[in-house]
Amino acid sequence: MTALKGSQRKYLRGIAHDLNPAAFVGQKGITSSLIKEIDEALNAGELIKVKFVDFKEKSVKTAMAVDIAEKTLSHLAGLIGHVAIYYREHQDEKRRRIVLPG
Repeated sequence: MTALKGSQRKYLRGIAHDLNPAAFVGQKGITSSLIKEIDEALNAGELIKVKFVDFKEKSVKTAMAVDIAEKTLSHLAGLIGHVAIYYREHQDEKRRRIVLPG
């Protein structure tokens, strides 16, 4: 998994602007069911938002966002406010909907 370029992350954040969160991180934190839900959403749509409901401290959110990306084998395209944006290219070329620039 190669790292995303800055321009690619910016492109993905722009596309994600109108998306609703696919999952919510509540007081239980990162659970196996949350990871499964995020994984399924990434398979369905390649680009998703995850909202942090009970975690407001930036360092905690950042650590959790990176942990989610590692566990779902996805890219963290951005962390804006209480929302993280994740991208994972679909394994089936015919089902890929997002073409990254550059």
